[in-house]
Formats: sequence, C-alpha cells, structure tokens
Amino acid sequence: MREEFQRTEILFGSDKMATLANSRVAVFGVGGVGSSVIEALARSGIGTLDIIDFDTVSISNLNRQIVALYNTIGRPKVEVMKERILNINKEAVVNIHCCYYGKENEDQFHFEDYDYVVDAIDVVTSKLLIAQKCQEAKTPLISSMGTGNKVHPELLEISDIYKTSVCPLAKVMRRECKARGIKKLKVLYSKEVAKKPMLTEQMMEEAKAAGRRSIPGSTAFVPSTAGLIIASAVVRDLTGIQ
Repeated sequence: MREEFQRTEILFGSDKMATLANSRVAVFGVGGVGSSVIEALARSGIGTLDIIDFDTVSISNLNRQIVALYNTIGRPKVEVMKERILNINKEAVVNIHCCYYGKENEDQFHFEDYDYVVDAIDVVTSKLLIAQKCQEAKTPLISSMGTGNKVHPELLEISDIYKTSVCPLAKVMRRECKARGIKKLKVLYSKEVAKKPMLTEQMMEEAKAAGRRSIPGSTAFVPSTAGLIIASAVVRDLTGIQ
C-alpha cells in the first residue's frame, strides 16, 4: 500500500487502486473545471495523465483555477499543472500538450490509447470533435457544459446530453450531436438559470476586441465542484465502484 493513497485504498481496495494506477486519462482544458478534474484524478492515483491546453495563466484566473497563483501568471497552464501533479504523485506519468485541439492537429491524438477522456473546454467545434473521436474509438467520455454566470453548485448533475435542459451550451450540443450522429454523450451540466453578467464598459470593449459577445462571470465554487463531480464519475467508471 502506497502511503500517499492509503486513505483511498481503505475505501477502494488494492485491486481498484491498481486499476487506477494502470489507467490513462486525457483531460482537454486546464481551466476552472479542468484543473479541478486533474487535481482530483492525481490525488486518486491515476497513473498516466494527458493534459491539453494552449493557454497561459492570467490574473483573471485567480478567482477559480487551481493553476493560478501570482507566481504562475504568464506560464503555460499545462506546465504548471504537470508540476503540481508530480508534487502529488511522483510516480505519475504526465504528458503535456500546449496546444489548441481542433481539426488542424486531430491526427496527433490517438483516442484509442486513453481509458477515459474528459472534455473541459468551451469551444463547441472542438467539443464535438472530441465526442466524435471518442465514439469512433469506443473510449468513455464525459463533457462539461457551461459553469459560467452560475452560483449554485448543488444544481450540477450528470446526465446524457439528450436529457439535459436549461443550459444554453447543452442546447447547442444536443442539436449538433444529433446532426453528427453522436448517439449518446455523458455530460456534467447545471439546471441553474445563468445570471446576467454585470459588465463595465471596459469589459465590454475587451470582449469585443477578443471577438466575444460577453465575458462570463465565475466563482471559486461552481467550476471546481463541477470538476470534482467529473473526477468522481471517471474514477467510479474506471473501477466499477457504485
């Protein structure tokens, strides 16, 4: 029994811990949701983690992202996250990909090599591509829907995309999944009606300059709770624990 994971092994047993140690999980997106997913998976003893994100830590990430500290601002999120993982589990294998996932580099990722995939990104085209690739490879996938502009983590739940409601991102994904023949998709979503963001004129200008209609508000607790729920689903699915 490895001492760092003994409290988990008390619940799961040695065979299940061995399963986790031999599992490879890919997490797309190291933001508020993704960073919490990765941290929980690392602390659960997942042996190999692939983390994919193109972004660097910014000061606006400090309110919700595990990777965000004053001394990490400006650094690639995947590099910061790898250091954190190895400070939790020194025996973990961590493969980092500092890139945006899309059609231009889809051939660099082999979804059949993963035991599980987590989609924690917010670009619909990339989310759909991940869903298609996982369906083709028969690789389990869970996809995060929107957590911005929400303040009630207790309203988060896991469902199939075709059983979701309220969430605007889920509505788009339902339509596009159906159009692409994606028959099922496990998702984490919220039934909370999003609050209207109170943006200053400067924020509106920044959003416009970035080609966005708005800047979503966020909290320390909704994205992180979403990440922990997703990690729980991954661990339970991999081990068969109910």
